[in-house]
Amino acid sequence: MPRSAPIVVVAPDSFKGSLSAQEVAQAIAQGVKRALPGAQLRLCPMADGGEGTLDAMLAQGGERRLLRVHGASQVEREAAAGLLADGSAIVETAEVVGITDAIAMQTDVEARSTRGMGEAIALLLDAGARRFFVALGGSSTNDGGAGLLVGLGMKLLDAEGRELEPTPRALAALARVDASGLDARLAQASFVAMSDVDNPLTGEHGATAVFGPQKGVKADRIDALDAILAHFAELAEAALGRRARDLPGAGAAGGLGFALHLLGARFEPGAEVVAAQVGLDAALEDADWLITGEGRSDAQTLHGKAPFIACRHARAAGMPATLLSGGIDPNALARLSEHFAGCFSPAPGPIALDAAIRDAARLLANEAQQLAQLKFGE
Repeated sequence: MPRSAPIVVVAPDSFKGSLSAQEVAQAIAQGVKRALPGAQLRLCPMADGGEGTLDAMLAQGGERRLLRVHGASQVEREAAAGLLADGSAIVETAEVVGITDAIAMQTDVEARSTRGMGEAIALLLDAGARRFFVALGGSSTNDGGAGLLVGLGMKLLDAEGRELEPTPRALAALARVDASGLDARLAQASFVAMSDVDNPLTGEHGATAVFGPQKGVKADRIDALDAILAHFAELAEAALGRRARDLPGAGAAGGLGFALHLLGARFEPGAEVVAAQVGLDAALEDADWLITGEGRSDAQTLHGKAPFIACRHARAAGMPATLLSGGIDPNALARLSEHFAGCFSPAPGPIALDAAIRDAARLLANEAQQLAQLKFGE
């Protein structure tokens, strides 16, 4: 392509609390167009398995469904899920039992449950789906996935045969797991768990020890809750005839990964699944430049986050990738610069956070315009 008419791929993640990935992509594209009116823009909004994954997966076609399910606090709520164009379904943990749910976070973590995740899957089974993508980022729960399995028909029983709620607190009395009532349609279903986490369910590197504190698990309860999940895992594995607690990813999303392993799920990096779904490689064919970004980039960006995956695909296609993020950690700049052809923030100077959030689209468009002029200007 001549320099006057470049092909630019725009593949950012969302700017959490400000703009969706689609809105970020549109703002960047607007700025590029100002500088290069003849440019061909290919927008591929990204996500990595956390908040925004549902939107990114549906951007290329599909149907959003509002489902009535239990939130993490066990209060019924509406949560969005999706049916993709090929009949697959996408369930986002952050949407159903997310850590951004204020009601859930006001509930003691030992009383939270993933029941709504199982209910969502059951409702999508009703809709005909048999292949499921489950995005595991952003959970507020630490129940070992017991709730998901109960939502699909499993029963948790105490020593006297009474049914227990699928919460960490109730699991302390668990004596038997009855898997006979699990939804029979699961035998024809397949699951792709979208996660970069490779932690086991229990132990010093497990769900409770590593991720529990950020969800509200108190330091003096870590060992007790870890033991509760270990006991649940032993009984659930026996009931389903499958060992899963030590498999990579079992500790993802407070143990949701364990439940998905019990259902035979395949684990894949979230951003790679999204890249395939949105057709990133096809968009990169014969393109000249990729722009990606996220709300804040730091050393964790290089551990499977959406901008890094987009950059890696761009470099494999033989083109540079520029990082345009809301903020760049100066301590990570050297490492980021090893991969990205420039790392930039749209902030024009010192700016209040609320102003940056409010004006994010305008600031992004302005910075993208300047970058495009820098790259392709004569």
